[in-house]
Amino acid sequence: MTATIFLPRDAVAIGLGAERVAEALTRAALARGLDIRLVRTGSRGMVWLEPLLEVETPEGRIAYGPVRAGDVESLLESGLLAGGAHRLRVGRPEDHPFLARQQRLTFHRCGVIDPVSVADYRAHRGYRGLARALEIGAPATVDAVTLSGLRGRGGAGFPTGIKWNTVMRAEADRKYVVCNADEGDSGTFADRMLMEGDPFTLIEGMTIAGVAVGAARGYIYLRSEYPNACETLRAAIAAGERAGVLGRNVMGSGRDFHLEVRLGAGAYICGEETSLLESLEGRRGIVRAKPPIPALKGLFGRPTLVNNVLSFAAVPWILDHGGEAYAAYGMGRSRGTLPIQLAGNVRQGGLIETAFGITLREVIEDFGGGTRSGRPVRAAQVGGPLGAYFPEGLFDTPMDYEAFAARKGLVGHGGVVVFDDSVDMARQARFAFEFCAVESCGKCTPCRIGAVRGRETMDRLLAGEAPAEPLRLIEDLCEVMTDGSLCAMGGLTPVPVMSAITHFPEDFDRSSRLPLAAE
Repeated sequence: MTATIFLPRDAVAIGLGAERVAEALTRAALARGLDIRLVRTGSRGMVWLEPLLEVETPEGRIAYGPVRAGDVESLLESGLLAGGAHRLRVGRPEDHPFLARQQRLTFHRCGVIDPVSVADYRAHRGYRGLARALEIGAPATVDAVTLSGLRGRGGAGFPTGIKWNTVMRAEADRKYVVCNADEGDSGTFADRMLMEGDPFTLIEGMTIAGVAVGAARGYIYLRSEYPNACETLRAAIAAGERAGVLGRNVMGSGRDFHLEVRLGAGAYICGEETSLLESLEGRRGIVRAKPPIPALKGLFGRPTLVNNVLSFAAVPWILDHGGEAYAAYGMGRSRGTLPIQLAGNVRQGGLIETAFGITLREVIEDFGGGTRSGRPVRAAQVGGPLGAYFPEGLFDTPMDYEAFAARKGLVGHGGVVVFDDSVDMARQARFAFEFCAVESCGKCTPCRIGAVRGRETMDRLLAGEAPAEPLRLIEDLCEVMTDGSLCAMGGLTPVPVMSAITHFPEDFDRSSRLPLAAE
């Protein structure tokens, strides 16, 4: 009897030795005369357990991790193929507390299926959303997305249904659907994980979008630092075309939707939608002034629907189960689920998909298990490098767009980076200015010059200059950058800086740290 074993080919698992495990397993099975079928999957999102190896048994899949190549022989000796006892045995993955508490709507297939198999995707409720969209037509599809309350998961939180409706109603000879897969925030990896582990969810979501807004061509703008995601996406697109769910005459509907992956060079500014469109058209990634908005005049001057990976990936579930079912999750105006990426100095980092409303403390303590260093948590930055630093006193804030905005923070793309009590928040503020100075496209003066002056002023403060004057200059710079920058790059750089100054003022008085002069 053939034993089926599952092993991730996600970039994290590969980085931690998954290929060596696969080779050792294949070699050992051959030497022992064992009949095995090795299926390469994506990651479940429990990063500290990668590579997480799973075996199919009568009681379901049994997981072991983190597995190294040197563990393979002892695993086989312990009865791996029957789910036998071993020090690395995790049990059924879905029973693990990290996964059992989650509400996975978008990521429920990730780590479970073969990422490039249309048949496997369909066997797990895949392509039901597209079938429903083709059945009910464009206006009803846009209505379902609007009813769901879905907001852009890329960071801005703009209502997705309004954007889809604007493009649908626009008059033009051609329209486009563009996926912003230029995931560049520090501590974020949900886009990559989904594209490597379940690319058809993104492809199906974009196809539904094309049907809804009247576009026959779409582009996935991906950063070059994601070669594994690029390879998986291109293989999945080719498989989708062969299966008739993508390309000409989608699912026999008479509608066409062609999809391509385009690689960017990895500039952070290309995560801003107008810079992305400039790059996609073959020019330097630089911000466009608005109006016109891309929904009316975007790629090649045509109406263009630009959404993030997670926004598109939420749509198949919404069409399959209904907008109201999706809106039943969440709180306030933040409906549905949020894929949270937990990273930094934390014991159990990984992907947590749950309804909006979970508190930051639950994310860090219950899911993360505290710091990896064992020291007290001092701060968490939420929303990428331009997000606010929250002190422990704000950890009971629910993950919700409005709740975070009320505390001068932002949910952003859902990235949470944890710091212990050894962090120097003044240096983190300097890093924000330095990051902006390096990554600014240079089009507007507040961002281009403000970030450089901010870094220089922080250097004066860190050198021990009395903090009153540098801090006054920094506050002035932050005000100018917030009010005068063309896009979020310059406009949000003050967020981490001012949150560090507000919540950790003691770190900005360097004069008290200087040694006394010898008498």
